[in-house]
Amino acid sequence: MDNHESSAHRMGFAANDLARDAETRSEQSLADALAELGGLYYLKSEEGWLCQAASDTPEPVFSREAASPLADLGHAVLLGWDAARRPHIAAPLATGRDLADDIKAIDLRSLAMQAVLSPEVEGRLGQAQHLLLWHGANGFCARCGGETASEAGGVRRRCTACGDIVFPRINPVTIMLVHDGAGRCILGRQPQFPEHFWSCLAGFVEAGETLDDAVRRETLEEAGVTVGEVAYHSSQPWPFPANLMIGCLARATSTEIVFDGVELEACRWFDRDEVRAMLNGRHPDGLLVPKPFAIAHHLIRAFAEGDRV
Repeated sequence: MDNHESSAHRMGFAANDLARDAETRSEQSLADALAELGGLYYLKSEEGWLCQAASDTPEPVFSREAASPLADLGHAVLLGWDAARRPHIAAPLATGRDLADDIKAIDLRSLAMQAVLSPEVEGRLGQAQHLLLWHGANGFCARCGGETASEAGGVRRRCTACGDIVFPRINPVTIMLVHDGAGRCILGRQPQFPEHFWSCLAGFVEAGETLDDAVRRETLEEAGVTVGEVAYHSSQPWPFPANLMIGCLARATSTEIVFDGVELEACRWFDRDEVRAMLNGRHPDGLLVPKPFAIAHHLIRAFAEGDRV
């Protein structure tokens, strides 16, 4: 599905058209970007992303003039350049800054769930959140304990003591729609899910493991079901804080579900008609599935529509 198609069907954080040019940046790149009068800024506080709320639609993009009094530019990161070659910059809110009444901090997950931003702005905020959180957690070298410094506008950090270089961490997570090839799929409920909410199985990829084997292992661990064929469907950046969701369709080779009772509080087979009712908000028991901003929605919809399943 085209992630730019419409706010009703697009996947959150998956559209980001900035030219990052990471390989050609220098140590002057961020300074040059900060000096650009036409630069665009995204500002993050502990509570969320600052949004100008003068209208009904939150606006998280600030001009250089509006951002400068608020931003901690010493910890800014250069996201990239748009088609007009305007730099896009993310920075934390400077300590002790008071916000005007028309500026609110809004959590990124809330912004995505409301689908109030353009796909590109949402994608840039996802990139920005990933990078700012990573920089904030990596101020010291894991090798020698020395202080690290951001380089090339935030694409990496270098230890000032031993010279070790580290790049932003990305955690791969498999999320899978497991089906039997005959019109049924497996959905589960985690204990923290809202009432009536069901979703796909998912889990982190472990060291030395292929994506296919991660799908098979996680399905077996969580549902007690064995899996054969695994097919890639789509992926989604998930900046909470640094995951990459890798969506797969997986064919079950057994049918008896024995869920672990720790990660899941419920897990069962659903037929295609029941899944369609959940997607359309018409399930007789009020059962629900994730909204379109989550990759799980698109995997479930692929099953409901018979796409490669």
